[in-house]
Amino acid sequence: MTDLSNQKRIASDVLGCGIKRVWMDPEAAAEIAVAITRADIRELVEAGSIKAAPVKGVSRGRARIRDAKRKYGHRKGHGKRKGKQGARNPRKEQWMKKIRALRKELKQMREDGSLDRSTYCRVYRKAKGGEYRSVAHLKANLESQKLIKHEE
Repeated sequence: MTDLSNQKRIASDVLGCGIKRVWMDPEAAAEIAVAITRADIRELVEAGSIKAAPVKGVSRGRARIRDAKRKYGHRKGHGKRKGKQGARNPRKEQWMKKIRALRKELKQMREDGSLDRSTYCRVYRKAKGGEYRSVAHLKANLESQKLIKHEE
């Protein structure tokens, strides 16, 4: 068995990969041993005697299964929790999610004409003050106060 370490080093440079990923055909060992220049190595790469082995990666299969279970609600018990409730679901993020939904809904109602400008401004300020729990609560409130104009 001839020493092909020099050829392996040149091949890794030509292929643009590490020395460990260089694969050399055992049947073509004699041809490879004769190759001493980069051009020779390139010819052998084109011929298929020298190849770069595929990159080994870490499988995400188990992670996908775990994430699916967590989405379903499993694996989220007390023993799996590190942060407090306020760290896992921050109050500020809850507020941002809620106020953005409310403002988007109000804007839409103003644009389609079911809310006039003065009502919009008043309800917008109430939303900012935390009067409404959700979009459904906002709509129910507007319905009960008869502030929504229905197109007939």
